[in-house]
Amino acid sequence: MRFRQLKSRIGQLLRQEDFQSALASIRRIPGRQAANPLFSFFYSQDEVVRWRAITAMGDVVYYLAEDSMESARIIVRRLMWNLNDESGGIGWGSPEAMGEITARHAGLADEFSNILISYINQEGNFLEHEILQRGSLWGVGQLAHTRPKPAKAAAPFLPAFLESPDPYLRGIASWAAGPIMDNTLRPLVETLLSDNGSLRIYQQMKISETTVGKLADRSLYGR
Repeated sequence: MRFRQLKSRIGQLLRQEDFQSALASIRRIPGRQAANPLFSFFYSQDEVVRWRAITAMGDVVYYLAEDSMESARIIVRRLMWNLNDESGGIGWGSPEAMGEITARHAGLADEFSNILISYINQEGNFLEHEILQRGSLWGVGQLAHTRPKPAKAAAPFLPAFLESPDPYLRGIASWAAGPIMDNTLRPLVETLLSDNGSLRIYQQMKISETTVGKLADRSLYGR
């Protein structure tokens, strides 16, 4: 199938009401063929399509890694390249996809979780663009909620985001802190319990409206 035909087909699947069924259909496409169209949907103006493409990329790379780790690594390295200044691009969706992939696959988490975490480290590969910061925090949070052990290394870098003027950064940092909570993070998250800053968050393949305070409460008390 030619690229345009494949992109059109995957686009239809990403818009399909039954997304679980759509994922199963995408899974039947050879991973190396499915990856390129999925990259293009990271730039979609449709919020649902964009997030579903990120989820689908995690799914595709997981199964690709089960068959060929090197093929999976190539895709992760491409995500990393997209976030490199030398790429000439912006890298929308790339840190989120890295979070999804490392959350899904233990082997890839072992190899790449520290690189993902470095994107929120101001002494590391910090992403200056605020929207990319949101994406990298979400990626770290996705990793933390599935694999808290490798994500624990992110804990020292979350306080700066918990004190951000951007409610999205405060909220996602609060959510990410839940599984890796320590004595430094806890009092900072507690100060956000009455924070009514609003944001939209993608969790369990759904986008929902919430507040910083609600995410802080969930991280502290699981409610």
